[in-house]
Amino acid sequence: MSPTIFRYKGYRFFFFSREEKRIHVHVSCPNGEAKFWLEPVIALVQQYGLSPKQLKELQKIIEERNDEITKAWKKHFRC
Repeated sequence: MSPTIFRYKGYRFFFFSREEKRIHVHVSCPNGEAKFWLEPVIALVQQYGLSPKQLKELQKIIEERNDEITKAWKKHFRC
């Protein structure tokens, strides 16, 4: 199961159920995909097919919407 948290400019922000305990978010688009940890700090874990410019934009969006992502995570996993 991979619930969508939100969509932004063709990007889908989501997570996989029970992939790992650390709060993180996946982002996908037709060109590629990335995974960011949200704790202890927001950090890129892995990516493929995305440009440095895209990754910078994605990190900014995640920083701005960190509370929303974290709230969705806790609601889904009942933390």
